Amino acid sequence: MKLKLIIIVFLIYFSQIGFLSSKINNNIILKIENEIITNYDIKNKILTILVLGNQEINQENINSLKKQALENLIIQKIKKIELLKYDFKNDDVRLNNYLNSISSNNIEQFKSRFKENNINFDKFVRELQTEFKWQKLIFNIYSSKIKLDENSIEKELNEIVKNQENIEQYELSELEILINENEIVNERVNIVEKQIEAKGFEFAVLNNSISSTSSNKGYLGWINGKSLSEDIYKIIKKMKIGEVSQPIKRQNSILFLKLMNKKNSNPEKIDRAKLKINLIERKKNELFNLYSRSHLSKLKNSSFIEYQ
Repeated sequence: MKLKLIIIVFLIYFSQIGFLSSKINNNIILKIENEIITNYDIKNKILTILVLGNQEINQENINSLKKQALENLIIQKIKKIELLKYDFKNDDVRLNNYLNSISSNNIEQFKSRFKENNINFDKFVRELQTEFKWQKLIFNIYSSKIKLDENSIEKELNEIVKNQENIEQYELSELEILINENEIVNERVNIVEKQIEAKGFEFAVLNNSISSTSSNKGYLGWINGKSLSEDIYKIIKKMKIGEVSQPIKRQNSILFLKLMNKKNSNPEKIDRAKLKINLIERKKNELFNLYSRSHLSKLKNSSFIEYQ
């Protein structure tokens, strides 16, 4: 509730400021422990979201992103503070691979888009490194708790192959938002749904999603239908290509899925070993995401956030 009041005060303050028409000073807006968020950080984050989402930079779009940009920065700062307790090194190989993937192997041209719009590319890179380190942290803390029963996996795998004449595969993207204890869930969901409708799913992912896939616009890739959890499979099976699911309630979060494409495969041509790997990875990722959300929620609730 304290965080929500801070954001409301922030929005009232910034409603008096036009980003496009005013000179932005580097004034401190919030303090989170020893970390600060300035109005320059807010501007930079908003412009980054718009450029990555291929959206027009205008006052209307900027105004619609103020609250979400602030929440995004708060989460980034909380992660950064927690990571200071550990000695994780930057993963330059992973960073370079990721930048190549989102820039169609033309990183210099990608950088130029930031420069043209007066956006700090180095800040963007630091946020990516923070996210990569956060994923390592969650893996290190919780990997020992993730134990899958081999017999259960084999049984489920046999059922998948046995019960389907044609195996359905779905190309999916995801958007996952964190829900706080005191947050009005319907209000937050409505905001995201309106943003998906007005700006597109990928733009909403960049602006809202807490999932590790958010840096790649939520893209999950091709997934075997039966390797999905039963509740998710029932939803996806009824969806049309290009459609976004209704909000799916999970512990501490809400999930949206977009069906990019789908196809059927003959079970005789299915690589059983690959299917098993996908099944195991899906189950592990579900558990890791659960632990990540829970860990972040605890840190957020215990952080001292002060409006300046």
